[in-house]
Amino acid sequence: MIQANMTVDAKGLSCPMPIVRTKKAINELQPGQVLEVEATDKGSKADIKAWAESTGHQYLGTIEEGNVLKHYIRKASENEAKEELEFPNVVSNEELLIKLNEAGVMILDVREQAEYAFGHIPGAISIPLGELEQRMEELSKEHHIYVVCRTGSRSDLAARKLAEQGFANVWNVMPGMSQWTGPLQKELP
Repeated sequence: MIQANMTVDAKGLSCPMPIVRTKKAINELQPGQVLEVEATDKGSKADIKAWAESTGHQYLGTIEEGNVLKHYIRKASENEAKEELEFPNVVSNEELLIKLNEAGVMILDVREQAEYAFGHIPGAISIPLGELEQRMEELSKEHHIYVVCRTGSRSDLAARKLAEQGFANVWNVMPGMSQWTGPLQKELP
């Protein structure tokens, strides 16, 4: 059993709220203390893990209890912590809409499979954020990759991961599918 110094309730909330609450709570802890984040959003596992790695905090793991995910993060010391940077290459939904039919454009949707199935940009490749590291070889470094999620939070993390692996033509789409007004494709059973 992991002993947490603080617990955050993010049950019933979807991205980006579990991360928003995690960021706020971690600031209240002392270095070395452990934060427990309770969430029901399945995407929160990949989101919190990626956020922790990008900020220097230690992602300890996730325990599933029924439909509740309990995430554990150890706060970094001052010399371990990294400044959280936003990915610099950002395009709006409107800018992406103009680029959809250009040659060499790839849309990468990093939302969970269920989110993708209920509506995505036609032709978008679905690779949930939690699978991105294992599936990067499915992407071409030659293409211009536009990364989309629901709000721009997960796609920011994904864009940074791609850039770290040598993908030079990557853009984060803001605000993402929550306000997408372009063509939509659904793949419901």
